[in-house]
Amino acid sequence: MARLFRPRPPPSEDLFYETYYSLSQQYPLLLLLLVIVLCALVALLAVAWASGRELASDSGFLTTVLCALGGFSLLLGLASREQRLRRWTRPLSGLVWVALLGLGHGFLFTGGVVRAWDQVSFFLFVIFTVYTMLPLGMRDAAAAGLASSLSHLLVLGLYLGPQPDSWPALLPQLVANAVLFLCGNVAGAYHKALMERALRATFREALSSLHSRRRLDTEKKHQEHLLLSILPAYLAREMKAEIMARLQAGQGSRPESTNNFHSLYVKRHRGVSVLYADIVGFTRLASECSPKELVLMLNELFGKFDQIAKEHECMRIKILGDCYYCVSGLPLSLPDHAINCVRMGLDMCRAIRKLRAATGVDINMRVGVHSGSVLCGVIGLQKWQYDVWSHDVTLANHMEAGGVPGRVHITGATLALLAGAYAVEDAAMEHRDPYLQELGEPTYLVIDPRAEEDEKGIAGGLLSSLEGPKMRPSLLMTRYLESWGAAKPFAHLSHIDSPVSTSTPLPEKTLASFSPQWSLDRSRTPWGLDDELDTGDAKFFQVIEQLNSQKQWKQSKDFNPLTLYFREKEMEKEYRLSALPAFKYYAACTFLVFLSNFIIQMLVTNRPPALAITYSITFLLFLLLLFVCFSEHLTRCVLKGPKMLHWLPALSGLVATWPGLRVALGTATILLVFVMAITSLFFLPASSNCPFRTANVSSMAFNLSWELPGSLPLISVPYSMHCCVLGFLSCSLFLHMSFELKLLLLLLWLAASCSLFLHSHAWLSDCLIAGLYMGPLDSRPGVLKEPKLMGTISFFIFFFTLLVLARQNEYYCRLDFLWKKKLRQEREETETMENLTRLLLENVLPAHVAPQFIGQNRRNEDLYHQSYECVCVLFASVPDFKEFYSESNINHEGLECLRLLNEIIADFDELLSKPKFSGVEKIKTISSTYMAATGLNATSGQDAQQDAERSCSHLGTMVEFAVALGSKLDVINKHSFNNFRLRVGLNHGPVVAGVIGAQKPQYDIWGNTVNVASRMESTGVLGKIQVTEETAQALKSLGYICYRRGVIKVKGKGQLCTYFLNTDLTRTGPPSATLG
Repeated sequence: MARLFRPRPPPSEDLFYETYYSLSQQYPLLLLLLVIVLCALVALLAVAWASGRELASDSGFLTTVLCALGGFSLLLGLASREQRLRRWTRPLSGLVWVALLGLGHGFLFTGGVVRAWDQVSFFLFVIFTVYTMLPLGMRDAAAAGLASSLSHLLVLGLYLGPQPDSWPALLPQLVANAVLFLCGNVAGAYHKALMERALRATFREALSSLHSRRRLDTEKKHQEHLLLSILPAYLAREMKAEIMARLQAGQGSRPESTNNFHSLYVKRHRGVSVLYADIVGFTRLASECSPKELVLMLNELFGKFDQIAKEHECMRIKILGDCYYCVSGLPLSLPDHAINCVRMGLDMCRAIRKLRAATGVDINMRVGVHSGSVLCGVIGLQKWQYDVWSHDVTLANHMEAGGVPGRVHITGATLALLAGAYAVEDAAMEHRDPYLQELGEPTYLVIDPRAEEDEKGIAGGLLSSLEGPKMRPSLLMTRYLESWGAAKPFAHLSHIDSPVSTSTPLPEKTLASFSPQWSLDRSRTPWGLDDELDTGDAKFFQVIEQLNSQKQWKQSKDFNPLTLYFREKEMEKEYRLSALPAFKYYAACTFLVFLSNFIIQMLVTNRPPALAITYSITFLLFLLLLFVCFSEHLTRCVLKGPKMLHWLPALSGLVATWPGLRVALGTATILLVFVMAITSLFFLPASSNCPFRTANVSSMAFNLSWELPGSLPLISVPYSMHCCVLGFLSCSLFLHMSFELKLLLLLLWLAASCSLFLHSHAWLSDCLIAGLYMGPLDSRPGVLKEPKLMGTISFFIFFFTLLVLARQNEYYCRLDFLWKKKLRQEREETETMENLTRLLLENVLPAHVAPQFIGQNRRNEDLYHQSYECVCVLFASVPDFKEFYSESNINHEGLECLRLLNEIIADFDELLSKPKFSGVEKIKTISSTYMAATGLNATSGQDAQQDAERSCSHLGTMVEFAVALGSKLDVINKHSFNNFRLRVGLNHGPVVAGVIGAQKPQYDIWGNTVNVASRMESTGVLGKIQVTEETAQALKSLGYICYRRGVIKVKGKGQLCTYFLNTDLTRTGPPSATLG
């Protein structure tokens, strides 16, 4: 009972294959089979009438044919209704087989004397078509084929056995019939097995292709999301094309020997507003945070700012520590860009006010806004970040620096665009930034109309979370920020359905909904897709529908519907030149047909020596062919023999890979079977004098004297026709032989067979009939009993049947090749897309961080953060570029200046591809400042477990990198006739690394180490590397020379003693290039 109530397993791929796919492929064959049978019946009536026979006199024949016409017409009508066929496929196939079997037995007993050779060809047709044209499984087909064979043998044996005049030749003929039927069963089963294998392979390739397409779509979505998380859509398209070209060319960056400019993806946009915002008091707060709290705090804060930016149609450009800046009016112009930025600034200040009110943490927001024009785009080769440059951007930055905490500071240009939307007040002169004071333009502070309401709301005090034990400000703020629910970086990637399995499962919904009745219901298949099918299922059915064999008769972008040639000449050439390892099996099965013909000839002839010699020679030729085809399986034996024979195993490979050799051998093999099928006819007398046409020869005398004087037995004539039919079948065994060659061979054989049995050797059939119908009461035999007529009709039936199968085989072979090629191309494209996604992600994140966010190892349930004990941070700037930059018509309003900056940054990026700098990680560029770090690829806590010298050994790599930057800048100076010099600041110590921002995820590092490194650069000297005292001590331990600069004032750090690195000698040993 437990078994009865056990849940049924989901349908498998095999079930779907059996219930839908195989039926859809064999459906046209079933229709064509019924059409061929109907045409053959009409042809029988036509031949009987054309040969002058009285149809009315042979009522049995006429009744059989007419009943068969009606029955098969009815079956054709049923089969033409596809829905019925799919619901009742087995019963309908069984009816067709029973009807064919009944027709064969009806033909046996109508039209004249029953003999052992009667209707052998027709039963052979029934056996072969059961395997090849009826939608039956292999077991059902084998059962039907064997039943057909046995029914013919048993009926004739039981009917002719009691007749004494049939005994002399009955047993050899029945054995010959059995050999014919056995050969037909084996050939049919072989054909079905190979076609089933090909169909199933094509089916699986289609599923694999569908799976690859899904993966390809996923990868495209991934890279699209990644690109759009870095760049605007218009710029992403251009840069994606370059990355694809670079991937296809197999290079990661431009070769150093090339003197051309790097690609510049920068455009000018007018009518935009730039907003800079800085969190006042955040540096002190961050120093109290744990790494996880810091990253969470930044992600929540900037996630909230991203949300506000989206609401006000602003685009976040970059995050610089705790500084946030964005632009409104990019990439599409907006008439309200100034109002958008001011609203955003007010909302940011309000969000921070609420945060301060709720947590009591002393932080505030300082916002500056300016309107004008910008150059926007991407520079460099690695770690792309969309950025903006112009004097207006610089002014906006200084507006923030010279602003008031909690207020939005705007210029006159922005005020003019507000059109009175907000009240403003003049900014006090004491808040002026030196840059603004030098500029001398009036600036304004926007009055937030909601400020008073917020202050009233704040009177309620802090949240209830403040009651109870006192919490650290950083922890309190983190708890509060978590309630904002900012999205995590790359969270959108987790919503993309990414199949990670390399198998090719069917869509679960598709299989789950496939009960046998469901699957056989035509209205629920692709021709009548229901709304319940999701997109994946619909795509699945579309792919399967492309495999439908009926498509071969319709217009296709891949095939010519008439010739089935591929429309692409290269693909057609590739198909014809493709290897065919299965050729040896084709040859082996053809040898079986030849062997059957030999056995039949030996049974029905008196085995003259000449015939035996002919077959002996042919046997040797076949064995030689089989040895050539299977020589690879004899490698071990051959290698043990003489060396002069070691080349023999290679013959098999030559046959499989050389199309010309295959075609020649295949054609020769088929022609050999054809010729040997009719060889026995050439040992019969050439004279047409038949001794049985005299009235004195009795029927008994004829049966006792089967031979013409000095010749073979006369019964070999119908068996020669049956052997010719086997010759036709041998042509169909070469599945991959081209349709036009099969057509040529079948036409040749049809013409040869008809000319032999209807013309040159027609008298043999007449003589045989004369011997059988010598009595005065015997009438002329019917069409079915005259060997030459029935043989010729059989030839035509097999000719058209095999033509249909040949075209079907050709279509499937080409379809299989096409899907394999498509699958290969899609896999290559998927691999390219995966590489592109990896490249893009590594362009945003370090290589050791990228796996955290994509692929099978994706783990974005939590924010990525990592603390490091010893990281060396570099800031390298080109201060002279600020003076060099100008906006005029000559340099296209600054565009040509940025082209030079792009060359500088791109050449710096090229250094990262050198093996010795593999440990250097570029963090970002800030205008003309390059930020990088080493020591980030170490495992967290690993440095702390090692000694100080080893843990900070990467400082030497950073020094070498800084010197290399100076050398690169010297080369650029030489080519651009400039005199730029590098100013470098280095510092090492603990940092926190993490990824923040959902809209534009950004990898960054934070900590006092980073801040001091930045100050080392900003307070440095051109052409020098300035380091802190601790870093100088560490570098001295590595062999570098540092000399004391002295105590200098550093903003936010007070008085610091700093050192310059001696760059005349990078180490105490070998000399090196100077910096700048």
